Amino acid sequence: MIKSIQGTFATSKGVAKLRVSFDDSSEVITEVIQGHLPQDQVDHHFDDNHLIFSSIGDIHIHAREDVSGKHLYKEDFTTASLAAINGGVTHVCDMPNNPVAPIDDQSYLNKLTLASTHLIPIFLYAGIGPETKPLSYKVPYKAYMGPSVGDLFFKSLDDLEKRLELYKGQWVSFHCEDPETLDRAQFGSDHNLRRPVDAEVIATKAALKFIEKFDLNGKLCHYSAGEGLPLILEAKKRGVKVTAEVTPQHLYFNQETIPTHLKNYFQMNPPIRGESDQQMLLNALKRGELDYLATDHAPHSMEEKNKGTSGLTGLDTYGGFMTWLLLEQKVSPEILSKVCSENPGHFVKEFLNTFRNLRPSYHRLGSGPGLIEVGAWASFSVLNLKRPIKISKSALKTKCGHSPFENMTFPGSVEAVFIGGRKF
Repeated sequence: MIKSIQGTFATSKGVAKLRVSFDDSSEVITEVIQGHLPQDQVDHHFDDNHLIFSSIGDIHIHAREDVSGKHLYKEDFTTASLAAINGGVTHVCDMPNNPVAPIDDQSYLNKLTLASTHLIPIFLYAGIGPETKPLSYKVPYKAYMGPSVGDLFFKSLDDLEKRLELYKGQWVSFHCEDPETLDRAQFGSDHNLRRPVDAEVIATKAALKFIEKFDLNGKLCHYSAGEGLPLILEAKKRGVKVTAEVTPQHLYFNQETIPTHLKNYFQMNPPIRGESDQQMLLNALKRGELDYLATDHAPHSMEEKNKGTSGLTGLDTYGGFMTWLLLEQKVSPEILSKVCSENPGHFVKEFLNTFRNLRPSYHRLGSGPGLIEVGAWASFSVLNLKRPIKISKSALKTKCGHSPFENMTFPGSVEAVFIGGRKF
């Protein structure tokens, strides 16, 4: 059945009043028209207090589910999907640092079987480790340059370089922390000193070298070091195929604003940096120099967090955080469309044929997510810019039940989410 949604839409080309028709059986957009009809002539009308984005995607989460089931107490694909919808997110990409990591065709397929039947499309990274080799089909990969949560990492950048030679031309995302620097800093008095900014900058230089040397489509994950941003920009200008993520946590918090008694809770890798790094990241985002807003959603139990396990949640609060960027930090709607919708959509479309060949549920995505155009996947996130939200524990959908943004108020909130035309 053909249905329609109208309101003010944000794209990288600008903000416009549109009426978008879609087929809720095929889940694709069938028509895009400038202007509005009377409210009673459309199925879904949103007034000027709202801003609509096409299929917001979070391309860096940890849903924790794998065939071992060992981490289901933290999160699973069902609760991650519910948390995503709660935050206005319509598709996600899940990282591979599981107890049974997806590192070859069979282990990848086993995990994909668990991921492919949920409310939202869940895409998967494969892991790169000291003994791995590329899969037989095109997928995104994740390389942990140094120790983080899980066992899938390298002990030296030389070891990583030798392994990456097998992955020429692939899509590889890097967790940029130099393992040898981390080893030297391991006895620092706090987490920031144990994972210093130098470790990220050294690893950034190495990752850029590897991306160029092996003709990779490279992505630097959860970037936090202001000092490294010029290195990324210079590489882009030289034609190196590199992009960079930034998390809400690194944009909103800094070491000076985190209370001392919550230092363990706010621990993540790489750490939340100082105010100068935070401001450099915000400025880079406003200038369009960062490519993805990705949460690094990493659920752990409160007992684990109190002991200093690294990782913070972010799916439930994605949309509310967008309104903070838009209304309080004056990040343009065009930039937000790029980093939250269009770029994540372009990323997953690189692998869409693989997922369609492996599992039939991915056939419903049309030409892919992220754009307002005929044939694209009919998924939308509607933000209410006039209804603030105070983040409460009771409103979270993540299984672990906590958020770094608890008791904080965002200036707007998620009004509605459409997944393939179905309203939530």
